[in-house]
Amino acid sequence: MILWLLLLATLTSLQAQFNCTTNNGSITITGYTGTGGAVTIPSIVNGLPVTSIGAEAFYALTNLTSITIPGSVTNIGAGSFAFCTNLTNATMDNGVINIGIEAFQSCGTLASVTIPSSVTSIGLYAFASSPEDPHNHALTSITIPESVTNLGEQAFQLCLALSSVYFMGNSPAAGSQVFYGDNVTVYYLPGTKGWSNTFAYSPSVPAVLWNPLIQASSSSFGVSNDQFGFNVTGTSNIPIVVEACANLANPVWTPLQTLLLTNGSFYFSEPFQPNIAARFYRISSP
Repeated sequence: MILWLLLLATLTSLQAQFNCTTNNGSITITGYTGTGGAVTIPSIVNGLPVTSIGAEAFYALTNLTSITIPGSVTNIGAGSFAFCTNLTNATMDNGVINIGIEAFQSCGTLASVTIPSSVTSIGLYAFASSPEDPHNHALTSITIPESVTNLGEQAFQLCLALSSVYFMGNSPAAGSQVFYGDNVTVYYLPGTKGWSNTFAYSPSVPAVLWNPLIQASSSSFGVSNDQFGFNVTGTSNIPIVVEACANLANPVWTPLQTLLLTNGSFYFSEPFQPNIAARFYRISSP
């Protein structure tokens, strides 16, 4: 009973940090009064699901360092995390459908964003910085899931550190100058549609086929001189990461080497480890 009361008190205290409104049996987070740091949005408040983060709910909260958004949330409102200049990580569980206008605008130390495969739309200026704002994103790469069909105008404007954007699906509809001011390359997968050698809505942005393949049937695959190795081939100069794990049933992938596929080929090798029951390899994006 004491433990249950302590857990209830803790939950009540955490929920009290959020300002909320109720509409049609669901909760919208409209504000935050906590101490900041790493914040997790609750999935349930007062027995109702949290489905939305309201416009400017966390606007300019410089004490916020990371945010985790549960799968119950489907909408991230306009400007909800804009100008949170110390925000370094944003993780969204599968469930978010819309990332609103200016949702993460001018979050200058934002280095890591996880966009779930439920998202269909990324709004106008969603991750942008403005010319007047010195806080430019630390984001260097981002993966856009195949579910995304629309990118708002200048969604990644002036993300000056952004160099690589990986699209998992077909070329989405997009506003003009999605990557305005960025020195970025777009990468797309084999079999996806709508791609050419530049991004359709930002003609200055190159689009490159990302198609690395481990050559498992070649003579280079296997053990030689106490080294296990294989060739990786694909489009010249695409960035890749060679990863390994020991158990596909519960995989934990460890990066082994990050590189550019110079001249479209690379030979990877590492010491042969005969005492390990199994070792699996894959190629991923950085």
